[in-house]
Amino acid sequence: MPVMRIGEIDAGRRDRIVEILQATGMFRDEEIIVAIELFDSALAQSAGALAANEASTMNHPPASSDYFFLGAFTPEDELAGFACYGPTPGTDRTYDLYWIAVDPAAQGAGSGTTLLSEVERRLKGLNARMVVVETSSRSDYVATRGFYMHRGYVEAAVAHEFYAPADDRITFIKRLQSRAAARNERGAHGVMVQ
Repeated sequence: MPVMRIGEIDAGRRDRIVEILQATGMFRDEEIIVAIELFDSALAQSAGALAANEASTMNHPPASSDYFFLGAFTPEDELAGFACYGPTPGTDRTYDLYWIAVDPAAQGAGSGTTLLSEVERRLKGLNARMVVVETSSRSDYVATRGFYMHRGYVEAAVAHEFYAPADDRITFIKRLQSRAAARNERGAHGVMVQ
């Protein structure tokens, strides 16, 4: 099993992201368009933030995109999979995992697990409390749901017929901090804890 390198994805990998999403056979054209729009948005905001940071004399990192992309690369530097995640607006340190996709030729080699582990590691570094994942109830998503459950995610909600008739949205969560630690963190910042 080749060791995957996890790293940032540059604009030159845009077409490869489309290829991966198409190759999985899991995503509709509309979903692929949304993924690419998020990728383009993340790159544009990241480039703008970098330029602002270079122009600034302060040592504070600039605000960047609400979407972060990570890639899993083969030893030959081919993009084998990617993940997209970001903060959930209006929440206290909750993050959404918007996309995780691995080329079928690379599935089963640990790329998805490695990507997910790195996303979680980075989120813990940001003091995130929770990760939320939404997926389909369709039968072709059985392996996807199993992937998350096997990695400690629990089903938190079902929105019946959300995506389409007979296609529910299943929401999984994983706590990155215990509830007590999250309460203590909030209390330490002056937020009233009930």
